[in-house]
Amino acid sequence: MAEPRTIRTAQIGARTVEIDEGLRAHMNMVYGLMSVGMLLTAAAAWAISGLALTTDPTAAAAQIGTDRYLTAFGAAIYASPLRWVVMFLPLVLVFAFGAMINRLSAAGAQLFFYVFAATMGVSISWIFAVFTGYSIVQTFLITAIAFAGLSLWGYTTRRDISGWGSFLIMGVIGLLVASIVNIFLGSGVVQMAISALGVLIFAGLTAYDTQNIKNTYIAHAHHGDREWLAKAGIMGALNLYLDFINMFMFLLQFLGNRE
Repeated sequence: MAEPRTIRTAQIGARTVEIDEGLRAHMNMVYGLMSVGMLLTAAAAWAISGLALTTDPTAAAAQIGTDRYLTAFGAAIYASPLRWVVMFLPLVLVFAFGAMINRLSAAGAQLFFYVFAATMGVSISWIFAVFTGYSIVQTFLITAIAFAGLSLWGYTTRRDISGWGSFLIMGVIGLLVASIVNIFLGSGVVQMAISALGVLIFAGLTAYDTQNIKNTYIAHAHHGDREWLAKAGIMGALNLYLDFINMFMFLLQFLGNRE
């Protein structure tokens, strides 16, 4: 007859293996959703820039550089009051997503995330009017390498970095306020300082969010609520997506070559 201690050890081992396999699948889902969101953002940004920019002066509404012009559509979304809607709509959607996540189904939350990602693409499409295509691609690859390293560290480290959260969120709020103020100030020096702090803050958030996604799954996996875990994974994908996008945009201020 097996001893009770042996039986308990076997049961614990079986649960550990089950959680490890589930965690691997959960993280794959998170990174998969994030990757699809990034593709939607890139596709939307490229498509909108194609409609907004032209090299044909006869189809131009405004000139923005040597052989670079805005179409009527481009002038509307980049140079008219509509630009404020385009700029701040993703922020509104993020807050709406956080408020609605508990009422949405997992499928509804995933659809909302994809809509948000496409909207973000429209919002950042202006980078194609300001920076060269080569520097955009170069900065994206650098961001991807940095993000992968930071996320891997956050997943594998045994150090508890949960204490970083409150300080990093305070930093994000400070960046948001400073960025809005600098829209009206237009200071290049302030923008560089914001960009430097932004890179550091979102680098930290990448590691923090990765560890948080992992810990959240481990803490709740034994409850077996697949719907809740799926929505938690979608929220995790959104957080990592925002970390990547913001780190990319701040790095672009340093590495991007302007048209």
